[in-house]
Amino acid sequence: MSSDNENDIAAPAQIGLEARIQATIEPSLTDLGYEIVRISVLGRERPTVQIMADRADGSMIVIEDCEIISRAVGAVLDVNDPIPGRWTLEVSSAGIDRPLTRLKDWVRFVGHIARVELALPVDGRRRCSAVIMSATAEQVVLRDDKGEFTVPMADIRRAKLVLTDELIAASAPQSTPKAH
Repeated sequence: MSSDNENDIAAPAQIGLEARIQATIEPSLTDLGYEIVRISVLGRERPTVQIMADRADGSMIVIEDCEIISRAVGAVLDVNDPIPGRWTLEVSSAGIDRPLTRLKDWVRFVGHIARVELALPVDGRRRCSAVIMSATAEQVVLRDDKGEFTVPMADIRRAKLVLTDELIAASAPQSTPKAH
C-alpha cells in the first residue's frame, strides 16, 4: 500500500493467529465504534488473548468501553473458535504511552518521543528513543541526539511512545468552557 493518507492504514498488520483473530473481530468492533491497536496471544496451555483498542472518534476509552469490547469479542470468538481449548481474554485501552502500530498513530504523535526497536540497524541504531518528525506508509523520519534519520516502516519491529510531560498534556481531554 503506497499512500500518505493516514486513514489508509486503519489497523496494524498482524500475522498468524493474531491476523485470524483480527479478521474475525474487526467488523464487530468497527460497528461498535472501536479500532484495534494491537492483538497479542500469549502463552500455550491456556493462552491469553490481549486486545488493545481505541475509540474510533478519538475520545478516551474508559472501563465501560473495555467491557463492551470484551462482551462483543468474547461472543464472536466463542462462535468462530480460532483458539482450541480454554483461553483468557484481556481488553485494554492503548494508554498514553501506547504502542505505535498504525500509520495514523505515527502521524498523530509527530513531535513526541518514541522508543523504537528495528529489525535491521539504521545508521548503527537498532534501538533508540527519538522524536517522530514525520511518517508515511513507507517510512518514518526520526530525530535523536545524533541527528535525523529515516527508517523504513517495514523494518520497525516495535515502537511505543515515551511518557513525557508534553505527551501527558497533549493526551489530556480537552475541557469545554462552561456557560455562566
